Amino acid sequence: MAKVLRAEAFQVDVPVETLRTDAVQQFVKQETVFVEITTDDGLTGLGYAYTIGTGGSSVLALLKDHLLPRLVDADARRIEQIWQDLFASTRSTTVGAITSLALAAVDTALWDLHCLRAGEPLWRVAGGFRQEVPLYDTEGGWLHLSTEDLVKGAKETAAQGWQGIKIKVGKPDLTEDVERLEAVREAVGERFAIMVDANQSMTSAEAIRRADAFKNVGLAWLEEPLPADDVSGHERLARSTSIPIAVGESLYSVAQFREYLERGAASIVQVDAARIGGITPFLKVAHLAEAFNADVCPHFLMELHVSLAAALPNGKFVEHIPQLRGITKSELTVHNGHALAPDTPGLGIDWDRDAMEDLRVA
Repeated sequence: MAKVLRAEAFQVDVPVETLRTDAVQQFVKQETVFVEITTDDGLTGLGYAYTIGTGGSSVLALLKDHLLPRLVDADARRIEQIWQDLFASTRSTTVGAITSLALAAVDTALWDLHCLRAGEPLWRVAGGFRQEVPLYDTEGGWLHLSTEDLVKGAKETAAQGWQGIKIKVGKPDLTEDVERLEAVREAVGERFAIMVDANQSMTSAEAIRRADAFKNVGLAWLEEPLPADDVSGHERLARSTSIPIAVGESLYSVAQFREYLERGAASIVQVDAARIGGITPFLKVAHLAEAFNADVCPHFLMELHVSLAAALPNGKFVEHIPQLRGITKSELTVHNGHALAPDTPGLGIDWDRDAMEDLRVA
């Protein structure tokens, strides 16, 4: 047995590495909520979730007050049973972001233990389809950047052999969005992927209008054009354009993804392991997407998602936004435009415990 002896939670606030803006918000800091689980077979697993500036203390309180006490003496090998038990114990607060983030911190710690016990890396334990995944950059596409900066960043990304770049859209003037995208397309050529992200900023009518204006750019996808709960609006948009519609970072249950896929409201799945409640439901969403012949391009968390995308036959891209360098000892390995999933047992993230302690919230 691998009985849980201790389960602890703590928060580490990681400053953003650069200014990050989109049509609705600014990335203030990464509130990183950790869960550390120790079992009687001598292993310790470390999992985490995050916010981009608010709510971290609420996630931490839910863990400390309600979830972690239920873990003591549990069999850490029974990951699905533990997830279902914790979910049921918080049913009055599900489905929702705070609960999903708390579940994710526990679940990723359990998967870390699972991989450590097996002596295998996450990418192999979760499926093992391949070790390398195409990489695209978001760091060079923030909304506040000038057209000149966008072009410069896109050309540098293409020169490195990366597969694409994501550009934030949602300027007050539609023509400014179009001019920015056309300038980047002219600079990088037709074979380089350009994705756009509206961060839920548009109405259905405006999204249809902008998709039509973007049609000659040759976009790989249009991400989060509408509020995430407007499934019918996404459905109408998808029917009106040939641009693939991408959603997922603001969905918090497997059933929400099922509705989007069943209704043809999205064709790119951007599931986020922290926001969906951990690796356990992440894989369910990924396999659901495979059944609908849809690609999985996870949102953010490249240090974790590189292994999960590599595990999947439909894992198409990893998103490059470096945010853990302040609390890790090594960086994502990139080779010929592909992110390489780490081969070390566990989640494969080389945490810097001293740096984490320095940034720990009292």
